[in-house]
Amino acid sequence: MGLFDLLALIFENLGRRKARVSLTAVGVVIGTAAVVVLVSLGVGLQRNANEQLAGIGDLTRIDVNPSFGDGPIVEGRGGGGGGGGGPSAVAVLNDDALAQFAALPGVTAVIPRDWLNGSAMLYYGRLETYASIMGVGADSVTDMGVTAQQGTLDLAKGTAVIGVNVPMQFYDPKIRPGQEPAPPPDLVGQTIKLTLIKYSSDGVEIRKSVQVQVVGLMAETRGESDWSIYMSLADVTAFNEWFLGKRINRPKDGYNMAVVKVDTVEHVLDVADQITTLGFQAFTPQSFVQGINSFYIVLQVVFGGVGAIALLVAAIGIANTMAMAILERTREIGLMKAVGATNRDVLTVFLGEAAGIGFLGGVGGVALGWSAGQIINVLAVAYLAGQAATNGTPPPTSAVFTPTWLPIFSIAFATLIGLVSGLYPALRAATLVPVNALKYE
Repeated sequence: MGLFDLLALIFENLGRRKARVSLTAVGVVIGTAAVVVLVSLGVGLQRNANEQLAGIGDLTRIDVNPSFGDGPIVEGRGGGGGGGGGPSAVAVLNDDALAQFAALPGVTAVIPRDWLNGSAMLYYGRLETYASIMGVGADSVTDMGVTAQQGTLDLAKGTAVIGVNVPMQFYDPKIRPGQEPAPPPDLVGQTIKLTLIKYSSDGVEIRKSVQVQVVGLMAETRGESDWSIYMSLADVTAFNEWFLGKRINRPKDGYNMAVVKVDTVEHVLDVADQITTLGFQAFTPQSFVQGINSFYIVLQVVFGGVGAIALLVAAIGIANTMAMAILERTREIGLMKAVGATNRDVLTVFLGEAAGIGFLGGVGGVALGWSAGQIINVLAVAYLAGQAATNGTPPPTSAVFTPTWLPIFSIAFATLIGLVSGLYPALRAATLVPVNALKYE
């Protein structure tokens, strides 16, 4: 029996019992639709979470801090003596440590950073604000994964690159009641005054003012850079030495922090683990993303399992339908064998009918599940968009997302369920004795 003859016979037999086949297939449709909707919901929630987490920072970036507490002291790390009982730095971010990071596979850049260790004010005309300044040991801030919205991100002596929210922090201290606040100034290309403030041992305030040219404005990242002012590490080191009243010993004191850039997202967690093994503290946004993805993968499996239960219930219906079909078609089976059909031919026909019920139910379930997903999508996105507007967060693009593999998998799984469900009835049909089958009433 050829393949096309077999398929024609299978669909002819199914067509003779339309009502029973349809009722049996409904169970498969419901189970398949449940799998499609629930798994699509899990995938959609995962995509939503990833879109929201994309704003927490560059996923190929690792922020490294020195480690404090008990631990092994290795070359390039500082150790205290004298046993004061307090915490001691066991992993100092000096140049030797940076060289170790740069030697790790996948690392493309290592950038030391230091924050300003004192109070500072910025002045532009009548406007002023407190300064949050970070020194960056790189020729350009682009090495840290940010882009320019205006101007350039190159750092030179006496220049600064600011975040998008920095201009909005300026205020007029002499504003009168009822007077309109001054609009945020356009600082790119302007020279502003930076005043450093410290106090002597007897409480006398000491000020030092320097001129800083703003050369660029960074694009919004919804992270640290939006509120920061980046200057060259040499400038910030000089400011900190003024605050401390002494020179900074980098081999001994190290840097406050460092940024390690990795070539791909896939290598970030491995590099972070290696940095942690070296004794340093390593943080990367990718760890949050991986945790969220792991949670949603488990959620998809649970959702898929709930839908699979409905499919298993439908499988009982297929087995029952096929068992009844054998009783009704016993003489037909005997006639098939009498005219030369083998046990294998009979087995193939009945297995094909069972698989056909699963296939038809799978196709219907995918269509129903996809349609239900679109309806849920419209309602959920409208609701979530309202919530996002209230919270000031970006609106979601979708709540339910059906990946390409899911309909294919669902139809194949429903067909397999039908095939397995019809196995026992088909074996019974294939092993009937032709003489007894022909005499069956």
